[in-house]
Amino acid sequence: MNGPIDVSAIQATVFTVNDRMVRVPGSGARRLADVLRDDLGLTGTKIGCNAGDCGACTVLIDGRQACACLVPVGQCEGRAVSTVEGLATDGAGSLARLQKAFVEHGAAQCGICTPGMLMAATDTLRRHPQPTEAQVLDGIGGVLCRCTGYRKIVEAVLAAGAPLAPESRSAPRRCAPTSCSDPVAGAAVGARLPRRDALAKVTGAARFGADEAPADALWLRVIRSPHASATFRYGDLEAFVAATGLHGVVTAADIPNNRFAIFADLRDQPAIAPGVVRMAGEAVLVVAGSLEAIQRLDPALAPIHYVLRPAAANADQALAPGAPLVHERWPQNVLCRGRVVRGHVDAAFAGAKPERVLQAELRTPYVEHAYLEPEAGWAVSGPAVSGGRSRVTIFACTQTPYMDRDEIAWMFDLEPGDVRIVPSEVGGGFGGKLDLSIQPLLVAAARKFGRPARIVYERRESMASTTKRHPSAMHARLALDAQGDLLAYDFTGDFDTGAYASWGPTVASRVPIHASGPYRMPHVRALTRAVHTHSAVSGAFRGFGVPQATLLLERLIDDAARSMGEDPLEYRLRQALRAGDTTATGQRLESSVGLQACLEALRGDWRKACDEVALFNAQASRTADPRRRGTGVACMWYGIGNTVIANPSTMALALCPDGRFVLYNGAVEIGQGSYTVMAQIAADALGVPVSLIDQVGADTDLSADAGKSSASRQTFVSGNAARLAGERLRERLLAIAGLPAGSALRLDGGSLVAASDGLERRLALASLPRDARGHVASAEGYFNPPTVPLDGDGQGVPYATYGFAAQFAVVEVDQALGTVRVL
Repeated sequence: MNGPIDVSAIQATVFTVNDRMVRVPGSGARRLADVLRDDLGLTGTKIGCNAGDCGACTVLIDGRQACACLVPVGQCEGRAVSTVEGLATDGAGSLARLQKAFVEHGAAQCGICTPGMLMAATDTLRRHPQPTEAQVLDGIGGVLCRCTGYRKIVEAVLAAGAPLAPESRSAPRRCAPTSCSDPVAGAAVGARLPRRDALAKVTGAARFGADEAPADALWLRVIRSPHASATFRYGDLEAFVAATGLHGVVTAADIPNNRFAIFADLRDQPAIAPGVVRMAGEAVLVVAGSLEAIQRLDPALAPIHYVLRPAAANADQALAPGAPLVHERWPQNVLCRGRVVRGHVDAAFAGAKPERVLQAELRTPYVEHAYLEPEAGWAVSGPAVSGGRSRVTIFACTQTPYMDRDEIAWMFDLEPGDVRIVPSEVGGGFGGKLDLSIQPLLVAAARKFGRPARIVYERRESMASTTKRHPSAMHARLALDAQGDLLAYDFTGDFDTGAYASWGPTVASRVPIHASGPYRMPHVRALTRAVHTHSAVSGAFRGFGVPQATLLLERLIDDAARSMGEDPLEYRLRQALRAGDTTATGQRLESSVGLQACLEALRGDWRKACDEVALFNAQASRTADPRRRGTGVACMWYGIGNTVIANPSTMALALCPDGRFVLYNGAVEIGQGSYTVMAQIAADALGVPVSLIDQVGADTDLSADAGKSSASRQTFVSGNAARLAGERLRERLLAIAGLPAGSALRLDGGSLVAASDGLERRLALASLPRDARGHVASAEGYFNPPTVPLDGDGQGVPYATYGFAAQFAVVEVDQALGTVRVL
């Protein structure tokens, strides 16, 4: 034999996957997760970290759970591998009992952890057919979940392991996915329904950003700055491409308008840095090529030459005299300020007794969203539709498709209609997938190279380059009147918005509105600053700054209750906002003021917990046990939707000739349940069973703009739009039937049946004219919550409604070990 031996041609690993024999050629060192996904198309196995930390890639090997990202495929020789796609194997599409339990208990939310969780639970039930809760927790402990709090998952596994009813013991432990109960017409809202997206998530069929791409797509990889503040220049990029076997590179010059932001007047963040970097992890070059080429690339070989500049690492440094400016546009590095002032704060504090004045300071750090799905997706560029230079389609994880569409159109000199955003399933977002990330990089590469482009961030890259919760430095004073009631609150806070604006203005404005909490407070002054630093960009993260401010206020409320010798829950109940009260912005709350009811619901359990804790601590003191227990209660309120600015949503609903309805639902499902909620609301507005509602999910070509999935807005805002669409379609159908608005309406096969006062009209749907989409009737609903702009002192109506909540915890601290356990 002449020449070198092609080892990959003779190496192969033979094993079974879901009872099917497979032969995988090539090196046995490849990750099993990659082989399953890339070679065998079993993308139900998800990859969240490639380090064995998250467990999303959990499969069974010879019946035992393992992280597929850590297993070399060569170790599977002669063994049996099971993935989520193999759980239902009877060929009839039925679900395993465990999958059915996940559907029934709402255990699959965003869905990215669900396949791994199902496999871990399958292993647990094999070892413990009727497990205890402790055994379930131990069995699934290697798989992380960021949505559920684990309770629904644990309940589902326990239910799957529960003994079958006597009449069911001879039946197979499977059930058809259509066996769920269907509420009668008009009773869907409030009914306990299986999530309408659950089936795809428990079978592995749900498509996340990394699960698909055109076959000829170029792979992209981002080279990022190791420095927080620097200028840079490129060396010989052509030689670099030739030496590394890459297809090419993308630079800032390939993006016509290389700036984006949440608010158009603040566009400051480049997709690729144009010679200046303002944070470590900022993109400076994008390389394109085959998967093998970008995987073997050493980023240090890229010819990029940096010149370091002074950096302000945090808000204290950025606000100091002589600090380096992050952006010349913002003197003193202050992006914006927030202000709410009501009453006479200084006079109130001056008149309060010294012992009735409390104060505290608090600093909070960056917090990573830690969604399990790293950013991933693909883009293609093609012929224009509306006269632009090209048309692009992006499939990617996003919480806000229409904002993405409009920003990409601006960046690339396109018409909005020439940009199509097709959201993938979103494997957790929590606000972190509101900002652009991969989208402009994909479009720039697809346009430059004339080929589809795809990208999948690594976990470290995702954490280095995407937004975080704002670090804060806060100070507050709280004054009580002679009776111990809340009198005045004086709050100041600096919020580190990082290198670019992102949601800094929203945080700066939302915090003062909420700073005094869901309590009656006649005198309030709350002032904030969003501060630029040479650090990670701070964006939206479940609350837009309100959680930080709440931590400080609730601490002071505890101090107030303690100073008055009152129970902390009862003190909060006495101070809680009620219907008819006025907030710090001057808004009179007329209804839906729920804090009092929340606290009253906790009362019994709280008192029992306090008694049990006191008993435990007394006994621990007598026996020199180092453990002590404590109870804590806290409250929250939150304005629903955008702050003051327009907050609209549009939903479309149509009747098809086959007697089924289709809801064009642009509210992105990120695990919060909007795909189910919108169908419930639309069905009840129509007056038909929810089982008759099909849906077309978010897609800027197909669905109307339902706004972003954030700020707790979709159920209220898009839900009202769905309600209005249902009501209007009902009116049109009854008009077609020639009966008044209050008539009964139902579908009978292919016929529309309307009845009123003994008169019944039956129309064959096939005989009715159809519109361009093939519908026989359709309607849109539009809803924009009423608000009043805030004046210079923050007075107005920032939100149409608020959410309220209260919760308590029992915590154990081991004073010897320093460990803390939430009981």
